Amino acid sequence: MPRFILLEHVGAPDDPLGRHFDLLLEDGDACGTWRLSGIPAAGSAAVEATPIAPHRVAWLDHIDGPVSGNRGHARRIDAGTFIWCESTAAPPQETVRVHLAGGLCRGELTIASGRARLSG
Repeated sequence: MPRFILLEHVGAPDDPLGRHFDLLLEDGDACGTWRLSGIPAAGSAAVEATPIAPHRVAWLDHIDGPVSGNRGHARRIDAGTFIWCESTAAPPQETVRVHLAGGLCRGELTIASGRARLSG
């Protein structure tokens, strides 16, 4: 079963707020990755989600430490497995729907129109 990880990333030089969260979904030999403005929670408002460059699968095992190239610090917030429910790349929007089974993030996560929403 594919894995996911949610990382808190602080001190990234391209982040004007100084803190965001990176969601990585294992997809073969790389991870689809989104920058999130907050932690998705069931019953809460959607958070902003911006697709960013795919990350290496090695990040799925990350716990806590510096990001190479002086790009801040990342620590694990949650991790687990997931099931793909839907993935479409119809311009100009991409829709991803997965069922997460993590310690904190559990349920159906939908990423669409620049927003991520978790439903229990």
